[in-house]
Amino acid sequence: MISADKNDFVMASLLKRLLVLLYQPYKFLIYMPVLGLSTAIFGSLAMVLLLFFKPRLVAGICAVNWARFNSFMTPMRVKVSGREFVDEKQSYIIVSNHLSQYDIFVLYGWIGIDFKWVMKASLINVPFLGPACDKLEHIFIDRSNTQAALESINSAKKRIVDGTSVLFFPEGTRNPRGKMLPFKKGAFKFALDLNLPILPVTIVGTEKVLPKGTINLLPGEVEMKIHEPISVEGYDDAGIDMLMQEARQVIQSGF
Repeated sequence: MISADKNDFVMASLLKRLLVLLYQPYKFLIYMPVLGLSTAIFGSLAMVLLLFFKPRLVAGICAVNWARFNSFMTPMRVKVSGREFVDEKQSYIIVSNHLSQYDIFVLYGWIGIDFKWVMKASLINVPFLGPACDKLEHIFIDRSNTQAALESINSAKKRIVDGTSVLFFPEGTRNPRGKMLPFKKGAFKFALDLNLPILPVTIVGTEKVLPKGTINLLPGEVEMKIHEPISVEGYDDAGIDMLMQEARQVIQSGF
């Protein structure tokens, strides 16, 4: 029995290696060109549609379909739970763990909420994607300039109304090991300033689809767990660490 189990394990390992090897031509010859082309098409379409329609509608047409299309082409299957916790008319401060660039596809494609990203200022220079995100009124912050970052955040507050939310990765960067890094306070200060509930989200598995700092893209299945919102009632600036810890524990519970 032990020998049979060992043989099964060896055969499974060899099959996995073969599949990974066979995936490489597809990744380089088909998927990556398609990703670049789809980004150019959806980004350009967004710029045109924004001349006639509001960012919320354009994001629902272009950003959501861009994310879902490229997830399908990877292919990456996304399982979602907890959507019953979302009120479409309520604005939230969405906080999510951050494992991979593919978190962007998961959140854009499947969370079902109109939201603004908080993203690095350098991303505005990404062809098609950066200018489209700028026109869609996402929030670019210069992390090297604290004052400028604060001004960007403050100027964005007026957009977070009527069911439009804002999304933060409170770790500040991706964690290649699949575990959470310490949280930064920005998202929670934002929630207190606007008196908006925090919507915690756990993403599981994207670091296996595309690990940080690599192009080792592989097909896979990931999960997004939307948790019950956390009210900020009763919290103030003095209790921000407690609020931050509560949100972190909720997200951690999703692993």
